[in-house]
Amino acid sequence: MKFIRIILFPIVPIYYLVTWIRNWLYDKGIISSKFYDIPIICVGNLSTGGTGKTPVIEYLIRLLKDRKSVATLSRGYKRITDGFVLANGDANADTIGDEPFQFFRKFKDIQVAVDGNRQNGIEQLLSLENKPEVILLDDAYQHRKVRAGLNILLTAYYNLYSNDIVLPTGNLREPRSGAKRADIIIITKCPGNISETEKEKIASKLKVRPKQKLFFSHIDYAKDFVSKQGKLALHTLPKFTLVTGIANAKPLTEFLESKQLKFNHIEYPDHYSFKPNDIEMLSKKGLIITTEKDYVRLSNNEILEPNLYYLPIKVVLDKSDDFDDIIRKYVD
Repeated sequence: MKFIRIILFPIVPIYYLVTWIRNWLYDKGIISSKFYDIPIICVGNLSTGGTGKTPVIEYLIRLLKDRKSVATLSRGYKRITDGFVLANGDANADTIGDEPFQFFRKFKDIQVAVDGNRQNGIEQLLSLENKPEVILLDDAYQHRKVRAGLNILLTAYYNLYSNDIVLPTGNLREPRSGAKRADIIIITKCPGNISETEKEKIASKLKVRPKQKLFFSHIDYAKDFVSKQGKLALHTLPKFTLVTGIANAKPLTEFLESKQLKFNHIEYPDHYSFKPNDIEMLSKKGLIITTEKDYVRLSNNEILEPNLYYLPIKVVLDKSDDFDDIIRKYVD
């Protein structure tokens, strides 16, 4: 895969030019973006994934759901349905996608919708009798047909967009100059002890503009593994099999290793659709630990369910009071 990316390098300038021109046309108003008279917060990234959007969306849901009626709108990656779908009691990871289904099963007091056409999705939500007061756009930074009122751009500590190039050799969906559209930039998955000096160096690397607010965050792992069966404390866990289908499992494996836990790691591609032969193989592995996103795709298999657990996570922001204040003021 790495070799293929290298030999595709001659395509990089073409991809760069096409995406740069597209952004320029939107910036100049030659291609129009639609603005809605409702608070819309877009959470996204320049890279193809692995920046931790889901925990940040969940942070925003927790912050806002008791103040306003909240809806999330996602593309619903790898779902088997088409068009606009509003999650209901029949929803699952296949019908709305794994991440939206994770929102739906955790937060019963919000609306969860999917639509590849974000304009149509917003209009469908606003046509509901109980229409939302705030819409969170999940992974929509490049969907410029909608002009969000607040753009939050994520970049992972271990892979800053300033160190990357566009597809197909790099991982960026658009040139780094696209970061100028962000109102807030969050450096995700930082070590817990990041220094102020390092923060200043990162801000300089990213060329953060005066109008932009920069925040740093790290992942807070729960003390127990969770499932429908109950909980298992980390320190009591025997050897297990770790199963992941996410963009980058390194932070999770490093955390588990820091707790001196013994495990074998079976790694699948991001948003992997588990097949019957995968399930049969995993059923012979005994205790299985996975991520919450993978759990919502695997937990409907009866042969796995008794031995299947996930590790909950939350995002922790430095200067969270300042961040919360910006979000509340915008929404209000």
